[in-house]
Amino acid sequence: MPAPPPVTPKPRRTTELSEPEILLERYRAARERRTVWESHWQDCYDHALPNGQPFRGGGTPGERRVDRLFDGTAPDAVEQLAASLLSELTPPWSRWFGFQPGPALVGAERDRIAPMLDRAAGIVQAHVDRSNFAVEIHQAFLDLVTVGTACLLMEEATPGSPSSLRFTAVPLAEAVLEEGPDGRLDATFRRSEATLAQILQRFPGADLPDELRKRAADDPDARFALVEAVLPDGAAYRWGVVLDSGLADPSWLAQGRFAQSPFINFRWLKAPGETYGRSPVMKALPDIKTANKVVELVLKNASIAVTGIWQAEDDGVLNPATIRLVPGTIIPKAVGSAGLTPLANPGRFDVSQLVLDDLRGRIRHALLADRLGPIESARMTATEVLERSAEMARLLGATYGRLQAELMTPLLLRAVSILRRRGEIPDITVDGRLVELQHRSPLAQAQAQRDVQATLRWLDSVKALGAEAGAAVDAAATAHWLGEAFGVPAKLMRAEVAAATPPAPVPVPPTAPAPAPAPVVVAHG
Repeated sequence: MPAPPPVTPKPRRTTELSEPEILLERYRAARERRTVWESHWQDCYDHALPNGQPFRGGGTPGERRVDRLFDGTAPDAVEQLAASLLSELTPPWSRWFGFQPGPALVGAERDRIAPMLDRAAGIVQAHVDRSNFAVEIHQAFLDLVTVGTACLLMEEATPGSPSSLRFTAVPLAEAVLEEGPDGRLDATFRRSEATLAQILQRFPGADLPDELRKRAADDPDARFALVEAVLPDGAAYRWGVVLDSGLADPSWLAQGRFAQSPFINFRWLKAPGETYGRSPVMKALPDIKTANKVVELVLKNASIAVTGIWQAEDDGVLNPATIRLVPGTIIPKAVGSAGLTPLANPGRFDVSQLVLDDLRGRIRHALLADRLGPIESARMTATEVLERSAEMARLLGATYGRLQAELMTPLLLRAVSILRRRGEIPDITVDGRLVELQHRSPLAQAQAQRDVQATLRWLDSVKALGAEAGAAVDAAATAHWLGEAFGVPAKLMRAEVAAATPPAPVPVPPTAPAPAPAPVVVAHG
């Protein structure tokens, strides 16, 4: 019986990022999954950050967006929390990170590379400080506190700029995100609009359809939709920009690859099974809406109390349409008529104020404004400072862990990649094995302070046990560890700890003296 012919499997349709239509289909599907969040986000923006970009439409720059806002407790608390995040995580013009030798390097090799890593960290910090990072990260923190998700675009600046890094806080209205299998927001779509002149300036070699050029010739201010996508592709990221003008088939404007994604997406907290994050404003939104409505009613009640509501008998003499309630007015009335009498105000301002105070207190508590606010007393003892740092670490511990993994580490890895490619820093790889990233923000230093306090208490206890117990302490190694915990530059510490104490000389036993030679007797004969 002849053998059956080999079965050739049918080639499956690949979904690689090679067709603009496939990319747009994926973008529209992700956008459709995001629509359930948009009304919730819009409520948060309307009541806590009215200057944010709206989801109900493009909006007009400079338009008033506070017409529905009567109580300013939530916007003020949001700004305070964003400022606290900026000062506790990424304080401007301060060293909030560093590089140190990893666990794979020991001994002289570790001490030799430590000063070079300090210089590299200083160069990266200088480029971050000279860029617009402080401005854009504050806007991203405002979005993070308000809607729970923020997007920061980190690009390489043009040669000749003061810094090699350029940052842009991407509004959530433009960003559509997807979560990867590892739980990170590593797939990013961004939709924007640009004129023909802007497209040619950004993509000078792009092949544009004739329909678009004709439309731009008739209307130079016409704007066309662009969809930018950064999608994971193995260990790297694939980048592409699609022109979705609606006048012709979608086409590529540019394609490329990145070692790290230029879009850094991070969340406040995440509910299981959800892609986007949730914010403290979402938790306090019922109280925020209630306080806003209470203030609106109080203002209406105050207007009634000031201007009054009047009642008049229909006696045929008094005409309410011709009465002006100004000083000196004479109001006619019929004989026996009560005339114009004020209506009693049924509202009580004291009750509404009690309700409002309680609501405002809960809003400030939910947004951490009453616990992360400015220091009330300038004279704080060392114990009070440590307790305040411990309180901040407890309140922001979970959020700080997520921001460290989703914001700070990817940001610094991409900064190292850009500056290494430009030749600004040595060829180092921050992999956690040879080179380790050290977070030195005030919030990270709070944990280091607790470790240092525990070590110092141990040293005091050992010292109280006597000289024999004190011999178990390696003073040089302890001082070296304390220096690393405090973030002391490596150049201020001795390169070799073992060299600080020269070895004791080995005693040599004395040799026995040689016997004196016997006298030689010469006979005389």
